[in-house]
Amino acid sequence: MSLNAVTPAFVDSLRGTLSEGAIREITPNYLEEPRGRWAGQAGVVVAPDSVEGVAQVIRTAHEARIPVIPYGGGTGLVGGQIVSDGPAPVLLSLERMRAIRGIYAHENAMVVEAGAILSDVHEAALGADRLYPLSIAAKGSARIGGLLSTNAGGVNVLRYGNARELCLGVEAVLPNGQIYHGLKRLRKDNAGYDLKDLLIGAEGTLGVITAAALRLAPRPAGEGTALMVVESPAAALSLLSLARDHMGEGVSAFELMHRAGLEFLAETLPDIRQPFAESPEWFVLIDVGLARGLDPAAALEALFGEALEAGLVSDGMIAQSEAQRHEFWEVREQIPEANRRIGSVSSHDISLPMGAIPEFIATAPEHIARLGDFRINCFGHLGDGNLHYNVFPMPGKSRADHEHQRDEIKRIVHDLVHAMAGSVSAEHGIGRLKVEDLERYGDAAHLSAMRAIKAALDPKGIMNPGAVLRQG
Repeated sequence: MSLNAVTPAFVDSLRGTLSEGAIREITPNYLEEPRGRWAGQAGVVVAPDSVEGVAQVIRTAHEARIPVIPYGGGTGLVGGQIVSDGPAPVLLSLERMRAIRGIYAHENAMVVEAGAILSDVHEAALGADRLYPLSIAAKGSARIGGLLSTNAGGVNVLRYGNARELCLGVEAVLPNGQIYHGLKRLRKDNAGYDLKDLLIGAEGTLGVITAAALRLAPRPAGEGTALMVVESPAAALSLLSLARDHMGEGVSAFELMHRAGLEFLAETLPDIRQPFAESPEWFVLIDVGLARGLDPAAALEALFGEALEAGLVSDGMIAQSEAQRHEFWEVREQIPEANRRIGSVSSHDISLPMGAIPEFIATAPEHIARLGDFRINCFGHLGDGNLHYNVFPMPGKSRADHEHQRDEIKRIVHDLVHAMAGSVSAEHGIGRLKVEDLERYGDAAHLSAMRAIKAALDPKGIMNPGAVLRQG
């Protein structure tokens, strides 16, 4: 089904119906993505300041058969927020819709607009003595609408779940411009199909989320963080099981890291304080939040003692202050930036059954080594089975030297993940980068149902065409 490009007459029609300031200058930041693999295009950048304004944009685009690309914080890593070919689209930014519409501390809920930046949502929740648990490295620029549209994960999924589990309701504009008023703060609502869950994770292909009712959590009375050196990924899994035996759901995050991450930090971000005098091959970051009357430091000490006796750990340190907790977490949160500066040949956001992780980590390098010498930085959210498995050039070479091998490396990694009953898209989404992967590894019935839903809700195909599903 053919689409049309933005025209001057179309822009004039929007200018006449939207609030002042809605038509933005097309600056480079709207057309870039973090990994620098695509350059985007836009016929116009529009930033409405209300759901009615968003509806007007989409309604007008629907009538004119002009594609609409929803844009949040621009932090997506699979190209879902930009389009590099086809008719010049409307780039619809939610940046002016940042309001905190309400905080309901006694309900553990808050309502925010989709353009709200994640770190601002964190601060608003803390101001009400509550916690919004979703946390990612890009929290200073990622926006709630994009996080929901990709069903973002992050470091606290182990305890609190993905973005979907942390959302009670959404307000959204559907592809025909109709507003869906679904901002209910209900835990139970079985009134037919759950449109909220359909829109979350759809990456803007079925409509645009404009606001959300978010689930909050009580702030833990005591928090603690530790780094522990483990003998292997298998030992790390055993340590996670032991930690949950000790502290139950008090374990908020359990991050696995490799020596390569520390080496990349030393190479590209030397101001980041290294936690170990001698970098271990494998180590974990454990974050806990416990109820009143429980001592996180004592619980972590008891865990370390038992793990040491069992041969699971050989060294470790427990943060003695909030500043040291921050230092520990900064190591983990800056690894993606160090990776970016090194420049990966091929990056993979994968998930595996937890029991398969040690075998995958042991096996994958052998397959990749058949193509030559590479460095591998494997790290991620061990507690929910999500690994970031990234392949880098050796020192003295750049990713450009291996560009011809990128697809082959990706195929090796993804074939192995698929063979182990894993997923080639754990938390970053499909975007445009993984459309072919979804077709290759996806279940046929699942894909058929997705295409039917897309055709039913967006028959003209204007919403983020080419993302998630190949454009028909």
